[in-house]
Amino acid sequence: MSRLLIKHGRVVDPTQRLDAGLSVLIVDGKIDRLAERIEDKEAQVIDATGLVVAPGFIDAHVHLREPGFEYKETIASGTAAAVAGGFTAVCCMPNTQPVNDSAAVTEFIRARAAEAGLARVYPVGAVSKGLEGDEIAEIGEMVRAGAVAFSDDGRPVHNAYLMRRALEYTQLFDVPVVDHCEDPTLVAKGVMHEGAVATRLGLRGIPAAAEEVMVARDVALAELTGGRVHIAHLSTRGALDRVREGKARGAKVTCEVTPHHLALTDQAVADSSYDTDTKMNPPLRSAEHVEALVQGVLDGTVDCLATDHAPHHADEKALEFDLAPFGIVGLETAVPVTYDLLVRKHKLPLRLFVALWSSNPARLFKLPGGSLKAGSPADVTLLDLDARLTVNPDRFRSLSRNTPFAGQRLRGWPASTVVGGKVVWKRERK
Repeated sequence: MSRLLIKHGRVVDPTQRLDAGLSVLIVDGKIDRLAERIEDKEAQVIDATGLVVAPGFIDAHVHLREPGFEYKETIASGTAAAVAGGFTAVCCMPNTQPVNDSAAVTEFIRARAAEAGLARVYPVGAVSKGLEGDEIAEIGEMVRAGAVAFSDDGRPVHNAYLMRRALEYTQLFDVPVVDHCEDPTLVAKGVMHEGAVATRLGLRGIPAAAEEVMVARDVALAELTGGRVHIAHLSTRGALDRVREGKARGAKVTCEVTPHHLALTDQAVADSSYDTDTKMNPPLRSAEHVEALVQGVLDGTVDCLATDHAPHHADEKALEFDLAPFGIVGLETAVPVTYDLLVRKHKLPLRLFVALWSSNPARLFKLPGGSLKAGSPADVTLLDLDARLTVNPDRFRSLSRNTPFAGQRLRGWPASTVVGGKVVWKRERK
């Protein structure tokens, strides 16, 4: 019988409305009990004095690249990055090679994750076969194999009829459809946000409307079908308004926002002299959009945070801005970036911050975890809110280094990560 005792921490659990000095006893991978004083001579002890003890953080949107693109990331390296970033679980997108559009690929991903033995991995299956947007994938088979949601992420589900059918079919399994919202005809060959900065830099722009029209369509289809649609990496004020309006009418629509869309504007492209680590899709938006997203987090319209961790090889990102791939890594910087911005700067209550990274994604995707209630899986994230560290990509566990936050000094870092009652990562204290 394995026993782990986390003593003297500040337990913050949104599911129990807890923010108190407590100890946590874990027995055989489950939360046994919380109390002010717990003594257990047989347990391994973690002294959490000065640390926040929270339900394990869950990243609902990552790209682990395996199978097919192991030179960018593997499931082992991606989950190593996850636990080093304080994440006990991740949902991985299906744009691999082969695409995760069958039970066989779903099972392969789960087997690789089990071999790595670090963060839990929940596969997201493809909506359409081959991500081609023409024929619906074998959703039922993938659910039985362990898929928790469906998405053609990397591409929008551009065919409205297919999206409707997917929203109807997924209701049989009570899983959401996660949509990468953009109108490809409006995006065209754009590489950054359409606006004054793009004009000055001579780069082709992607208008906010490219995202907003697709979000409006998805909200309408959610209302039509009663299905659950989750908007991935929402980035514009208008898209947020469409989600807010849909929720007010009772549509089953939710959304996530990434740390980089909250912390950076399109001016970062200019300030970095066309650094391709500022190139992502959707692109970094102008200040008015960023301000709206922050407000959407503060007022509860945004349901959860997610990294959209998108590793690329250094040689790929070394190309000209027009030619380099979209995407940045985020697992190992997400917590301090968002803590510094939302809690320290904008005074978001810590309990709500924890909810955005733990209980909310667990609820949205119906995942185990997200709570420290007795009997829950013993997935725990320990945070050192006073830790001030500089982002150093050379120390990343990810195989890729494509981050726009290199060199930034941030506050509020993970201290330790516990998955299933096992300490899988611990920060070295200097």
